[in-house]
Amino acid sequence: MIDKSMSGATATRTGDAALRELVRAGTGIILEQQAPSGAYPASPSFSAYSGYSWFRDGSYIADAMSAVGQIESAERFFDWCSEVLTSRADRIRHIVEESRAGRPPSDEHMMATRFLLDGAEGNDDWWDFQLDGYGTWLWALAEHHTRHGRPLDRWTDAIALTVDYLSCSWERPCYDWWEESAEQVHVSTLGCIAAGLSSIAATGHLDQPRASDASAAATNIRRRVQADGVRAGHLTKWLGTEAVDASLLALIAPMNFLDPLSPVGSETIAAIENQLTVNNGVHRYLADTYYGGGQWPLLSCFLGLAQESAGNRSRARDLLDWAASTAGDNSDLPEQVEEHLLDAVHLQPWNDRWGPSASPLLWSHAMFIRLAAALGIIPHPDRPETGPQTNDKGL
Repeated sequence: MIDKSMSGATATRTGDAALRELVRAGTGIILEQQAPSGAYPASPSFSAYSGYSWFRDGSYIADAMSAVGQIESAERFFDWCSEVLTSRADRIRHIVEESRAGRPPSDEHMMATRFLLDGAEGNDDWWDFQLDGYGTWLWALAEHHTRHGRPLDRWTDAIALTVDYLSCSWERPCYDWWEESAEQVHVSTLGCIAAGLSSIAATGHLDQPRASDASAAATNIRRRVQADGVRAGHLTKWLGTEAVDASLLALIAPMNFLDPLSPVGSETIAAIENQLTVNNGVHRYLADTYYGGGQWPLLSCFLGLAQESAGNRSRARDLLDWAASTAGDNSDLPEQVEEHLLDAVHLQPWNDRWGPSASPLLWSHAMFIRLAAALGIIPHPDRPETGPQTNDKGL
């Protein structure tokens, strides 16, 4: 349990005008950094991330840009994802065929989690086999389609490949959001896959066999999570543990996998508030040692989205204000801050390995924008923030 008597970053009421300015600056950073290919770099200057785009980070960035009316930017990223997928169509079909035949390829032959900005695969060693990003891109596409009424036709082939890939692979252990614990089946990964499959099925864009496959996989994922991914009334970090992870918040909002007012939704929010949150800054998980285990502005924004969806708008505003307080003089939002470290002895080794932690992190800016939009601090261009609905969200 975190000692909440320790000091952390202090949230300040910066006022709507200042928050809107930080949204404007963040939107500008994202647009400026977006590659000609459409890819969003994770961070332009951080040594381990520079030159790479993740399906996960990028899909949340695209969703934020879509939510503030930057339709072209979001669709350029979707185009990049589509090219990454369709250019590997034979590989994906082979994975699907072998998996369905009971011969699933080894992890190193599965799809990577990140790609170079031109869509190529990099030569750097990485913790690459992760499934959640592919579910998140389907979800972001469906949200964009519903939000703006945009057709999905230009991404049809890529959508079909992704649905097939996830429908036959979702049960596999893989690395989580944090590139860790590859031997586990992570609840946030399962939820991202289910949200993507059910959301894209709800658009009516899939052919009937794929729509049935997507819906069946999403239903089976919910059953698996209910049976093995809930302990002490809340979602868990992976199947079979009692620990929580802040990535679970995304399943409540914005991804709509779990109703925030359901017993499991309420208990998940409460567990993350009680175990991982100090002075409005949110840690990834209790055993975190990456850069000493700091607090992540983007996770405070995910918690804010969950609280806002539960009707706790004042609490969500406090979390947005804290995230704003982490911005540098140049308005860059960092990946994490060091005021409240879980294990400070691990800070310097990471600094020695990769230099100071990432700043700016485009994903941090995206989640700040997304929460500001949800709170009405910036007007939504078209409609209230409600996306494709899924069934049985209460688990």
